[in-house]
Amino acid sequence: MAIIAPSLLAADFLRLWDECKMINESEAEWFHLDVMDGRFVPNISFGLPVIEHIRKTTKKECDVHLMIVEPEKYTTAFKEAGADRLTVHYEACTHLHRNVEMIRQLGMKAGVALNPHTPVLLLKEILPYIDQVCIMSVNPGFGGQQFIPTSLKKIAELKQMIRESGYPVLIQVDGGVSVNNAAALVNAGADVLVAGSNVFKAENPTAAIAQLKKAGSFSEV
Repeated sequence: MAIIAPSLLAADFLRLWDECKMINESEAEWFHLDVMDGRFVPNISFGLPVIEHIRKTTKKECDVHLMIVEPEKYTTAFKEAGADRLTVHYEACTHLHRNVEMIRQLGMKAGVALNPHTPVLLLKEILPYIDQVCIMSVNPGFGGQQFIPTSLKKIAELKQMIRESGYPVLIQVDGGVSVNNAAALVNAGADVLVAGSNVFKAENPTAAIAQLKKAGSFSEV
């Protein structure tokens, strides 16, 4: 059964307390927090002060996704802000092993995200040192985009690589996730489903999370 991680990028920030309360009372297990710097991706989202306040609202996992250049400069700050999990982009890290080791040494779970064009084979040597991989199934930077269908093959390829490695690495999928593709994603090997617009723009976000959880509980593997 997949872990559901609503992305607060799509939340109503004038009602942030209510949005956090909704997630806390829902079947979602994680909060997914997208940090964008306007350099690595063509958008700016939120940063440390917002995460500090979100952390105060919940005991659920705070899963922080850094879409920024030079993430190593801010690793300690995000730990202090309350991140339980910190994901950096393969494409943004010249010294990826050093980056993930720093994350783990600070007591957080370490993740690596891949843009749609980046092959999963490039992660083979880093798998022993990370806890999760985030497959971007849209181009990072903006919510509400359409799912890239070839991501399913990419997830399956990564799942096979993880099985062969023997390391307990979770596969997270971020971008265009909905009740329509949740079962296929889990069937391909996804462990964590990140959903933004399909949760927060729904008429009933709590029900949308429950539907996603149900759809993500199906797997033929």
